[in-house]
Amino acid sequence: MLESLISGWQVFLTPLAIGLTMVGILIGLLVGAMPGLGPLMGIILLLPVAISLPPVAAMGFLIAIFVGGSCGGSISAILLRIPGTPLAAATLFDGYPMAQKGKASQAIGIAISSSAIGGLIGGIVLIVASPVLARFASGFAPPEYAMLAITGLFAIVIISGGSLIKGLISGCFGLLLATIGTDEFSTGYRFTFGSHNMLNGFHIVAVVVGLFAISEMAFQAMGKDLLTKPDVKVVRPGFNSIILTLRHWVNLIRSSVIGVFFGALPGAGGVISSFTSYAIAKAWSKPEEKYGEGAEGGVVATESANNATVGGTLVPTLALGIPGDASSAMLLGALLILGFVPGPTLFEQQPEIVGGIFLVYLASNVFLLIAGIMLTPLFVYVLRIPKFYLIPIVLLLCSIGTFALQASVFDLKVMLGFGVIGILFRAAQFPLSPIVIGIILGPILENNLRRALLISRDGYWIFLDRPVSAVLVSINAILILGALGYAYRKHNQSRH
Repeated sequence: MLESLISGWQVFLTPLAIGLTMVGILIGLLVGAMPGLGPLMGIILLLPVAISLPPVAAMGFLIAIFVGGSCGGSISAILLRIPGTPLAAATLFDGYPMAQKGKASQAIGIAISSSAIGGLIGGIVLIVASPVLARFASGFAPPEYAMLAITGLFAIVIISGGSLIKGLISGCFGLLLATIGTDEFSTGYRFTFGSHNMLNGFHIVAVVVGLFAISEMAFQAMGKDLLTKPDVKVVRPGFNSIILTLRHWVNLIRSSVIGVFFGALPGAGGVISSFTSYAIAKAWSKPEEKYGEGAEGGVVATESANNATVGGTLVPTLALGIPGDASSAMLLGALLILGFVPGPTLFEQQPEIVGGIFLVYLASNVFLLIAGIMLTPLFVYVLRIPKFYLIPIVLLLCSIGTFALQASVFDLKVMLGFGVIGILFRAAQFPLSPIVIGIILGPILENNLRRALLISRDGYWIFLDRPVSAVLVSINAILILGALGYAYRKHNQSRH
């Protein structure tokens, strides 16, 4: 761990890496504050830019967007009662009542301070836990990696919300997309339909931009408030917000630990962690604190939890190559495009890259605290821009970024095609995140499953002969049975 951090200093302490981390925080706060965008959208839009940069600078840029975007949603939640991202939904409970009482500056300051401190706590867990997990995974063979990929798929499908069947269909659709192109084992062509553009499959960035960005802008354009200019008062939080936050230090630490825990569970994410931490904080609160009526502790609980989740979700992403949510799946995809395979090999052979990622994550939270408090008036002004002007800008950035990937018109066609697919999936209430996870984990699952069966003398029994693999098989079986049981109970309740 210490060797990784020491070697990481050399690649982190460069003007490019530090500068892009600071810029990433500003972009993250902006996209987080604007309702309908969020950290995932920011990562998707700027992924084409990042993959042309040096590895640590690129990851610093994207991780900073993730960190800033996870906090930025609280600004619009407090001022407009509209959470900029789902992560900030629980912040409405006490953040908006504080603003109604004339304490908007304090509420935003506490939200930013809690997010930064919670993120730093998540960073400490990331630095300590991920090398341990990677060392444990260093003994993994193809059977373990295959079962681990299935675990990641089941987890993201089950916890992605909505219908279990729809989640499974989305995940399977992603797995099918992952099979398009040249077969790594036989070098044969699969589902290319004679097109040389499809020999390497669809570019993950073009697919993701279409599924999320294009479909989201289409739904935003169909809204009725395109020309509405929100009436938002300019607020200026101060650094005394840090002291106000630290007065709730027990709540802060407890909520951060909850955030890290849920972040490390694939598919759980910041929404579950923020609502859970708020519920626990309210249960342990004193009557005079009046949770739900503008309690400072409510903002501390939700914001520290959702930013600590970022550190937690990076633990399985870096150590095992299993993304915790859609945003970390994009970070995993960026690492793969940059030529690095997350997992034990990354920790053993490129410790400077791992150390650099640790440091940019910690620096992101420090920059978040400083920039968030000092530049809040700027983000408030951005909230006044009508969507009528924002949507064309986002679509233009999507097109430029996608075309810049390979200077390919085919990628633009893929982006538009998956934009239509995203619109159809959203209209039918199918979750989109399992598609992305399926595309990323598909090759890992297929390659390791085929390798395991090639070295096996007893067919599929190889997955039960090895202890770790057998445990993962049991976990998968529990996930399936639990999901089926939940779906059955939900069906019975709807009938009655």
